[in-house]
Amino acid sequence: MTNSSIRFRPAERADAATIRDIVRAAYSRWVPLIGREPMPMRADYDRAVAEHPFELAVESDRIVGMIETMLEEDHLWIENVCVAPDAQGRGIGRLLLERAEHKARAARRFELRLLTNGAFAANVSLYKKHGYTIDREEPFMNGTTVYMSKKLA
Repeated sequence: MTNSSIRFRPAERADAATIRDIVRAAYSRWVPLIGREPMPMRADYDRAVAEHPFELAVESDRIVGMIETMLEEDHLWIENVCVAPDAQGRGIGRLLLERAEHKARAARRFELRLLTNGAFAANVSLYKKHGYTIDREEPFMNGTTVYMSKKLA
């Protein structure tokens, strides 16, 4: 599990390059599996940080994870969540997902939604472990997009 040295803060524009680097590192393991860069590796993080809320997990003044969310009319959309490869396996992703739940409740949204690539079985399994269910699957770029959601009490 993670230790108590993790703190959280909102992203600032100056964090965009670091966020991009973490995303690229975290998603690079999937490139050989799907034969292309996953969509988050292609995103413009300068623009994304300017347009969407990001919450950063920080350890010893180093960003080790992030979650990008969007408040929709009836739910909180999780656009992206990832943890730097050398910080994975310590519960940081779980903490980021919990922070999204807190944000949703504070905004009186009682559902979280996200999507992932069906080939990323570890991700689908992780989300299921944290209470997400599969809503539907759709073909996308020679693969499958898995849409998932979690209802909050």
